[in-house]
Amino acid sequence: MGTLTSCSFMPLNSEFRSNPVRRAFRETIHCHRLTRLRGASSFFSRAPVPKWDTLRSFASANNDSDKENAAADEAAAADDSKSTVTTTMPEEERGFTSEKSTPPSTSHRSSLPSLGPTYNTFQVDSFKLIELLGPEKVDPVDVKLIKDKLFGYSTFWVTKEEPFGDLGEGILFLGNLRGKREDVFAKLQNQLVEIAGDKYNLFMVEEPNSDSPDPRGGPRISFGLLRKEVSDPGPTTLWQYVIALLLFLLTIGSSVELGIASQINRLPPEVVKYFTDPDAVEAPDMELLLPFVDSALPLAYGVLGVLLFHEVGHFLAAFPRQVKLSIPFFIPNITLGSFGAITQFKSILPDRSTKVDISLAGPFAGAVLSFSMFAVGLLLSSNPDTTGDLVQVPSLLFQGSLLLGLISRATLGYATMHAATVPIHPLVIAGWCGLTIQAFNMLPVGCLDGGRAVQGAFGKNALVGFGLTTYTLLGLGVLGGPLSLPWGLYVLLCQRTPEKQCLNDVTEVGTWRKALVAVAIFLVVLTLVPVGDELAEELGIGLVTTF
Repeated sequence: MGTLTSCSFMPLNSEFRSNPVRRAFRETIHCHRLTRLRGASSFFSRAPVPKWDTLRSFASANNDSDKENAAADEAAAADDSKSTVTTTMPEEERGFTSEKSTPPSTSHRSSLPSLGPTYNTFQVDSFKLIELLGPEKVDPVDVKLIKDKLFGYSTFWVTKEEPFGDLGEGILFLGNLRGKREDVFAKLQNQLVEIAGDKYNLFMVEEPNSDSPDPRGGPRISFGLLRKEVSDPGPTTLWQYVIALLLFLLTIGSSVELGIASQINRLPPEVVKYFTDPDAVEAPDMELLLPFVDSALPLAYGVLGVLLFHEVGHFLAAFPRQVKLSIPFFIPNITLGSFGAITQFKSILPDRSTKVDISLAGPFAGAVLSFSMFAVGLLLSSNPDTTGDLVQVPSLLFQGSLLLGLISRATLGYATMHAATVPIHPLVIAGWCGLTIQAFNMLPVGCLDGGRAVQGAFGKNALVGFGLTTYTLLGLGVLGGPLSLPWGLYVLLCQRTPEKQCLNDVTEVGTWRKALVAVAIFLVVLTLVPVGDELAEELGIGLVTTF
């Protein structure tokens, strides 16, 4: 064992520039000169100044020390309770260069606290609870099986996996496509049933955050995997049927109320006197109201017929494509009779073309019936033989729609339209309300029919732009006039969420479908944009009062 004969101390202050957290602490480096019989050693210990008290040191020797010298070094280092010997260094390298040296690795785990995020017991329990209450994830065993047996060099070469779904409950396979996307997708769907049974749904979607298009043309694609119980829409429950029935009864009432309001000028004088004269005591005979109610029912029938035609159009388009729809939830409204209905998809749509077709079928069917009633009503309004069936409506009604106002002006003429009130047939009101309902439901926002059609024809990114524009125009009152505020609130509360993706959400629709959607949106704007005062005065649509 070597004998320690002398010891000298030389303090040295230095800052480790190589430390990743440079300003977290500064250190004081203490150099201990140890002289033995057979050599000399230097011990360096560093002491963190502001936070940590644990000292670290490293030693060096200038010759090949034997086991006894190594034991002596350890004994000398043990005298200093705050030092730990880690490495050796030749005697000539007594200087210390802080810029070139790196923090030495110790033989035990560092006592410095972790700089990463820490979670307490409550947070960990919360994460576990969310995972338990969340949707069921894809089985890792099935993921490996599907990756190995479903995908391959001839179909889709997987290079990466990512979470998929709203809560990351699925798996997204990223990679390189090896064939025509429609053929590959059909082949993978058939093979998935053979490999994993009827447990999963396979989605073909655009690759997120892709920087380059696919070499074969179009966007790069990836395949998402979700459990069927997670991705399939749930069935209609009993309480939903009850709510749908109650809403339908309320819609019948609001439609009848609309018809009564249109016939208000036909109330019997006895009834008007009873409700307006405070001295009236005796109630009129209720039988006097029967003719009045009978005259109001045709308008209610017309509005309800338009609503039913709209829903029948959806179901006729969905049936041959084996797409299930929910029962319609009609929304009552006293101004139009109804705001339409909320109809949910109860099946995953196979592709975007199906989404466009089903979405357009309802408004198209409702618009055909509505325009038929509107046109027939205008013709009857100009027929002298039907004068007894006409009702007086304010001419401001025709200023609420640029398209319908121009058609009415061309049919009825300047003399009839340039007045405070205009005599029209009740079918005109029914057709007007029906066309307005179809136009509102074809607005390109959320999961309205128009939003679904735009999403299917032009993609979800286009729907975002159309939606922001629609909300802005509704907020400014440019679309819909006085109905813009209640309709906007209804959409925000019930219809703001876009429709879910299709199984094949990549293949684009045909050109004629895109053109049809564009024409429909254009007609919607013409229907909901009101006629300005200057244009109305010039065309003779109503009497414009100027001050």
